[in-house]
Amino acid sequence: MSALPAPAELTIRPLAEADLPAVLDLLTASLAGGPTGTRTADFFTWKHRLGPFGASPGLVAETPDGRLAGVRLFLRWQWHEGGTGRTVTAVRPVDTATRPDFQGRGIFRRLTLDLLEQVSGQAELVFNTPNGNSLPGYRRMGWQELGRVPVALRPVRPAAFARGVRAALARTPAGAAAPPVCRLPTARSWFADRPAGTGPADDPAGAPNGPTGPNGSIGSNEGSTGTAGPTADGRLAELLRERAAADRADPRLAVLRTPEFLRWRYAEAPGLDYRVLTCHRGGELTGLAIGRPRRRGPLAEFTLADLLVRPGDRDSAARLLRAAARESGCDHVATHFSPGTEAAAAALRAGYLRAPRTGMTLAARTPAGRTGLALSDWRFTLGDLEVF
Repeated sequence: MSALPAPAELTIRPLAEADLPAVLDLLTASLAGGPTGTRTADFFTWKHRLGPFGASPGLVAETPDGRLAGVRLFLRWQWHEGGTGRTVTAVRPVDTATRPDFQGRGIFRRLTLDLLEQVSGQAELVFNTPNGNSLPGYRRMGWQELGRVPVALRPVRPAAFARGVRAALARTPAGAAAPPVCRLPTARSWFADRPAGTGPADDPAGAPNGPTGPNGSIGSNEGSTGTAGPTADGRLAELLRERAAADRADPRLAVLRTPEFLRWRYAEAPGLDYRVLTCHRGGELTGLAIGRPRRRGPLAEFTLADLLVRPGDRDSAARLLRAAARESGCDHVATHFSPGTEAAAAALRAGYLRAPRTGMTLAARTPAGRTGLALSDWRFTLGDLEVF
């Protein structure tokens, strides 16, 4: 067997379109199938080429005979600074892999530092949620550990949830299981273009504990199927405008929700099966929640990624939180409540509790070094930090 080329002999160059098949093979070999179970060209294109903040910069390490020894991508992102309204351009390190026979040779570090230098004039902030294995390496490259983002849980099937937790703690291998059966409409269908006037009808009752209709709406008598034509899109845009106006008083960094961002993030994501719940009162869209059913080891989890309500409307937040548990078809719901939000205020009465020994570690830096930020400087949802 010929000796492997030394790291100095590798060519570090920008990722090209022609590299995609080899990159997908490399990511699969190192990281398995990812969040959808299979790494496809469609998912890669949606994530790295069609994002609302621009195409992802990427680098590969190539051997003299043309093989890829490693790959590194940064997902472009934007945060908005409350109060000033300033846009903070950012990147998120994702999708990195090194061929097994090249591991331990400094390729991950070299690709990461070279890509940091490449984006230094394009991004103010670099952030991600490294796991326990990769966090020490990021620390050595200048990342600052900002803290642990807590996760809140709402058990739905207590017996099944308890059994699943015990199996997870004992690291009992989970057998093959079918995906959870979820009755909620998909985000793809909810955001699909439909003729005007087919959006949700008025909800004269506004019942706080009313049924969830076939379109994922709560407490309404409407007979539509959860479409989002011009009428529904207009109501969503109005809700988001009110939300953005109220959030200007919050100085924390947050992602600005727009219909276009939500459509890309949840409706157009290939294979992620996001679902939608809506809440109406008097013909108005008062709340929107988005999540996805998934297998989490032996448990069926509904990952509640986003929840938006009109400013101060804790009642709609509570209704959506209860409905997510009732209608998801899962053993439990998992989400994050950013302090000071309507969802955080409604969490306890909706049955959500902070789960010990869970959550994600947020780490960040600027391209040049430390950020000076703390965990309390951010307001995010689980969808902002969820690995996808």
